[in-house]
Amino acid sequence: MSAEAAAYAEGRTRVCGIDEAGRGPLAGPVVAAAVVLPPGYELPGLNDSKKLTARRREALYEHLMADESVLKCVATATVAEIDELNILRATHLAMARAAQGLPQPVDFCLIDGLAVPGFPLPSANLVKGDARSLSIAAASVLAKVTRDRYMAQLAEQYPQYGFDRHAGYGTKAHLQAIQQYGITPHHRRSFAPVAQMELPLGL
Repeated sequence: MSAEAAAYAEGRTRVCGIDEAGRGPLAGPVVAAAVVLPPGYELPGLNDSKKLTARRREALYEHLMADESVLKCVATATVAEIDELNILRATHLAMARAAQGLPQPVDFCLIDGLAVPGFPLPSANLVKGDARSLSIAAASVLAKVTRDRYMAQLAEQYPQYGFDRHAGYGTKAHLQAIQQYGITPHHRRSFAPVAQMELPLGL
């Protein structure tokens, strides 16, 4: 029995899956998505977004976004919120925004990963939930593609950083670009590699 089916069997009436993208990068927002799939929904190839090629993710994203029977909401927590709250709390904030922003209210949320203390809706956490819940897998795709597209747009504004190639993660090329050009308003100053890059040389 799927996680969604188990929740419905317990009497839930509308169950969403929630996942995020972008907890680890040095730049850019963290993005969360919440998805409610209709009963019996099938989409060949839908899986954890990290196991899909970029091309396949994009195709699944377009299919999910165009399907009006799929309820979805994508939300973010900004770099400023990440620096103020810390990345874990900012991620939880984005998840709550996504769940509460759905076009119809839900009464249960399946959240990928560890438990989210104080989540505003009834919920259960599923470690590796994107492999155990189709709605979490769908949310994974929406969050990942949304964030990748945002970082590609940033790359047009800041081409020297290569955001379209590494999506803000701390690759060697990214760290070298920070050393050479400094940080942008889209870098997370609370993350150690970025904070260290701001220290005056010789100290």
